[in-house]
Amino acid sequence: MPGPNALEETYRRDGRKVFATLVRLLGGFDMAEEALHEAFRIAADRWPVEGVPRNPTAWLVSVGRFRAIDRMRRDGRLVPLDDVVHVVEAEPDPAALPDEEDVLEDDQLRLIFTCCHPSLAEEAQIALTLREVCGLATEAIARAVLVKPTTLAQRIVRAKSKIRDARIPYRVPEADELPERSPSVLRVIYLIFNEGYAPSTGERTTNPELSQEAIRLARLLRDRLPQPEAIGLLALMLLHESRRAAREMIAGEFISLEEQDRACWDRAAIAEGQALAEQALRSGRIGTYALQAAIAAVHADALCWAETDWAQIVGLYDALLRIEPSPVIALNRAVALAMRDGAAAGLALVEELMRLPELAHYAPAHAARADLCRRADRYNEACDAYRRALELSEQGPAKRYFQRQLDRLPAS
Repeated sequence: MPGPNALEETYRRDGRKVFATLVRLLGGFDMAEEALHEAFRIAADRWPVEGVPRNPTAWLVSVGRFRAIDRMRRDGRLVPLDDVVHVVEAEPDPAALPDEEDVLEDDQLRLIFTCCHPSLAEEAQIALTLREVCGLATEAIARAVLVKPTTLAQRIVRAKSKIRDARIPYRVPEADELPERSPSVLRVIYLIFNEGYAPSTGERTTNPELSQEAIRLARLLRDRLPQPEAIGLLALMLLHESRRAAREMIAGEFISLEEQDRACWDRAAIAEGQALAEQALRSGRIGTYALQAAIAAVHADALCWAETDWAQIVGLYDALLRIEPSPVIALNRAVALAMRDGAAAGLALVEELMRLPELAHYAPAHAARADLCRRADRYNEACDAYRRALELSEQGPAKRYFQRQLDRLPAS
């Protein structure tokens, strides 16, 4: 007999793979979700008696599809003849499914590209990917993306309706479409990771569920479409994720990169991330994710903050700015330059950048200015900047970190 956790483990490991295949076979999100739950309900009844099938994912797909078709017939809904197949509830023959794992992963990739179709707004792409590809609850997604659960639910319903009404194809784009379609998928995966690695609101220092899901999706994309930017994105996320334990050694409190105990960094994740970053850079088609991964790799090489190769990091930021001239990237470069050339040099650049409207209300910009003012012994200005960062931040651990820095400043 199977262990008591066999079904739960199968759901955790393969549930979304089964769902993605059911979407393809049944042609709709809601019908596939119903079929998924029905298949696992039947498995809960039968597996304890009959044992776990040799090919549990194929068994679940078969049972889910059969029950969905049977329900459509009973409800009087028309089913195209070529959609109806003879499926039995018994275990499928594994020999009839030679590349079953590849098919399941391809179906997940199809689902990602469908959820990230350019006709959908970015917020809808993120919500739909988290719900349908990652299987996260609506309430959890709402907390992650800072909206009410009812608003998020409406957003997901509208996105599904648009996919149905516009007949958005459920497929991986052709090779000539990938350069146009892949960036939106990579961007959504990275946004999911960032919200997990450094939540923008709430009391959690990190949300591992989101960041680990993003890494899983990035691995899937890299394995099936090994483009340099997909490799670079996976490298970047692994290198950041390697620091998770050191970022929150004190429960609920944020620990800056400078103060982290680097002995707690995950060396296996660093080794994999650095190897992937080198692979992406050697491709000759260097993009933003590969360069950001290279910067993270330089930080990973340093045994402590004082040994960081800031000259190399500034050079990498120079290259990154040429590809993506973003105010946030310029801000990060200014901070790196301050570490290389002194606080005053970096502070002049930061204060110039903060005249931009994009950074005027950006809490990390005020925090960066505060830190550089502190390093330059301009304590009154540091105090004002930390207070402004406190006002603008909506994240509990960040607020407490800014307050700690404020409390450490010498009395003026």
